[in-house]
Amino acid sequence: MKKWFFALLILGNSYYAVYAQDDNSYRTPAKEVMELLLAKPTPSVSIDGKAEWMLLSERNSYPTVEELGQPELRIAGLRINPNNFSPSRQNFINNFTLQNIKSGQVSQISGLPANLLAGSVSWSPSETKIAFTHTTGSRVDLYVIDIAGKKATKINKQALNTVLGTSYTWVDDNTIIYKAATQSAASSPKRPITPKGPTIQQNLGKAAPSPTYQDLIKSPFDEQLFEFYATGQLIQNKNGVETVVGKSGIVSTFSLSPDKKYMMVRTIRKPFSYLVTANGFPSTITINDLTGKVVKVLADLPSSEGTPSGYDNTQNIPRGFDWRDDEAATITWAMPLDSGLIKKQVDYHDAVYALSAPFTGEAKELFKTKTRYAGTTWGNETLALVQEVLRSKQTLRVSRFNSSKGSLELLFERNQTDAYNNPGSPVLTRNKFGKSVIQTTDNGTKILMNNTTGASEKGDLPFLAKFDLTTKKNDIIWRCQEGVYETVNEVLDADKLVLLTRKESQTEVPNYYIKNLVLRIADRPITRFTNPYPQLEGVKKEKVKYKRADGVDLTGDLYLPKGYNKDKDGPLPLIIWAYPREFNSAADAAQIRGSQYRFTTLSWGSPIYYVTQGYAVLDNAEMPIVATAADKKPNDNFVAQLKMNAEAAINHLSGLGVADKNRVGVGGHSYGAFMTANLLAHTNLFKAGVARSGAYNRTLTPFGFQNEDRTYWQAPQLYYEMSPFSYADKIKTPLLLIHGDSDDNTGTYPINSERLYAAIKGHGGTVRFVFLPYEAHGYRGKENVLHTLWEQQQWLDKYVKGAK
Repeated sequence: MKKWFFALLILGNSYYAVYAQDDNSYRTPAKEVMELLLAKPTPSVSIDGKAEWMLLSERNSYPTVEELGQPELRIAGLRINPNNFSPSRQNFINNFTLQNIKSGQVSQISGLPANLLAGSVSWSPSETKIAFTHTTGSRVDLYVIDIAGKKATKINKQALNTVLGTSYTWVDDNTIIYKAATQSAASSPKRPITPKGPTIQQNLGKAAPSPTYQDLIKSPFDEQLFEFYATGQLIQNKNGVETVVGKSGIVSTFSLSPDKKYMMVRTIRKPFSYLVTANGFPSTITINDLTGKVVKVLADLPSSEGTPSGYDNTQNIPRGFDWRDDEAATITWAMPLDSGLIKKQVDYHDAVYALSAPFTGEAKELFKTKTRYAGTTWGNETLALVQEVLRSKQTLRVSRFNSSKGSLELLFERNQTDAYNNPGSPVLTRNKFGKSVIQTTDNGTKILMNNTTGASEKGDLPFLAKFDLTTKKNDIIWRCQEGVYETVNEVLDADKLVLLTRKESQTEVPNYYIKNLVLRIADRPITRFTNPYPQLEGVKKEKVKYKRADGVDLTGDLYLPKGYNKDKDGPLPLIIWAYPREFNSAADAAQIRGSQYRFTTLSWGSPIYYVTQGYAVLDNAEMPIVATAADKKPNDNFVAQLKMNAEAAINHLSGLGVADKNRVGVGGHSYGAFMTANLLAHTNLFKAGVARSGAYNRTLTPFGFQNEDRTYWQAPQLYYEMSPFSYADKIKTPLLLIHGDSDDNTGTYPINSERLYAAIKGHGGTVRFVFLPYEAHGYRGKENVLHTLWEQQQWLDKYVKGAK
């Protein structure tokens, strides 16, 4: 009897194993959904400054899971292909073509390598050539396209090292400096079976708060690997002749002075950190000549482990080293005047310094800033725009710096979340050094400002304006018409106001045009891309507006199926997809964002696919989290505001008669997944949820998360109450959890989904957990993405559409 029972047990387990294996095979979604996902993307466009030539870059949709599964090292916050000294996860260009804008003739480029995997595209200084990298399984090479000859040529002999930072830069039309690998991948260190000893870390009383980075160095062997793969040698290639520049080292970044006589180099040095990524390792900043000789050591910077917690705090060291674009060879940098602590009561928080060639004198103070210095856009000796930012207060200050007088004058200050009063960004032009500097008009009295969003009460209407430097007023000289969505991509002629624009509508795919604001002739189309999504023709899109209980105005993008008639077909099952944002101002939170006139384009993560399956979809549903008082922070009542946002959306669409309030699903990715789990834990508004790659236990991100800069120890109750994991016993609404097993995002460790699944299962909830092989925070593998779309549809069909 016992033998018979044991045999049945084995048979039963074998049957279960086969069934489970079959059940875990890749699936594909509905035909319409799959065709939408795999539609060939529209080429990207790059145009020279004279609008003579246009480079069209084509990409394939998605790599296969097999491609994602190639060898990969995860060290120092990097993901490295150990076979070719390059990042292991890249989006490559698969074909180039050239188009003459005047004639419209499209030309194929000869000499392109077979199975092209191109990246890092860059025009030469005179824009007669275009460089790009090409990655193979064993090396990275550098190619140059000669535009006149329509021909690509490989110029390097030594393979490039593109693991860290800058990979190459143009010197002139015939000269490029690039970073080469110093050894073959075959000579990489081999992991010993028996290590020399244990891995040991220690701290001797120094505070070192840090974000929860992933893929960090974890052992002495990881240190060896990082040093091996990150070490490179700068090479100057002039007309095909390669010359070594300086000594090899772990070169993170290098950039040329405007006059091309000097080079600023950042070199990483030991000890390597086990707490922060390579960008935070100790480093040395030097000025070198073009032979590699060190002219000046600017700074020896420590590890960023010492950065105090708080988003506006910084280390008490120089930072932000950069060339001044309007002078031949001048380096600038910032230094805190508050010891790096923004709450310190001082008149000025930062000072900015400059040092000019030959770099033998003392640094000169240029100006001081009232808040935290965030960078300078240079123009000329009388005009530069200085930015100051306080992330904790969401404020931005922009001032005019006149270096001939040494004066700093405030031009405007606004809340960064106030989209309506954003004047735009300065239009740039090339100066005598070939550097991008501020474009002025009206004899230098005004700046051209380009706002590619143009938020307004009527939705996004991008504009071009002139900002008067005397009156500090912005005068809009062109604005997108209602009914379309058109942005200024480039100002081709600032005097004649000739523009390159990108225009689209709900029914017209985005295309590029030459627009003349002075002559006001008809726009000249220079591309004629066609609709890649015929399956969406007839789908209705509308920007809906509604209020939540406390009066804050909300919006969302509502999609309704082709041919849908609410009077005949009745209310539909609804999917709400969202991503919360924090605001210090309720007025800013209520502003309308986005445009209903944009052409619908689909990414792998979009919920819009399901409008073809009989759902109403509310995408980009506003989920603002607003500070309720001056002494409060947005997250102080996070859950209550989530509930208000969701209730408002459901009630509005139900009132319109297009959504069945008893058949609503909610979903989101990353922080949107965190939102989803919280809504299911604290409300009964939904029939199901989809949460992808989220963080559900905030104690795993104890030094802050998203826009919350209080630590766990400063606000333990907040961390507990904002964690849906704390309320896993309350999650009874069916929840689909999806996570990439190789998530690289700060804080969203896969263990978040593993533990939430176990917690919900342990309390008898309805939950399914899908672990996608080789996927990072964003999903790329074709089979994985198709399967994700299938999983979501099956879940929603069963628990939302099929709900009674």
